[in-house]
Amino acid sequence: MIESRCGILCSECDYREKMNCCGCVNIEKPFWGDSCPVKKCCESKKMEHCGKCNDFPCDLLKQFAYDKEQGDNGKRIEQCKKWAG
Repeated sequence: MIESRCGILCSECDYREKMNCCGCVNIEKPFWGDSCPVKKCCESKKMEHCGKCNDFPCDLLKQFAYDKEQGDNGKRIEQCKKWAG
């Protein structure tokens, strides 16, 4: 089951219950801001998740995955690879 556009496992996210978040595949506007550039890009290309994109992993996804404060050291990129099969 695809949980997000970028590979984050929503089922492991602490914010899921705190913010009553259903995951970005099921919401229009993320709880953390007006929009998510990764979600917006993925959906504009009509992709289920980033792992299906010809540009995967792009600079935008890498920026998020390796962000010092919010990143996960590439875990989401590896998850997208798994989802892409």
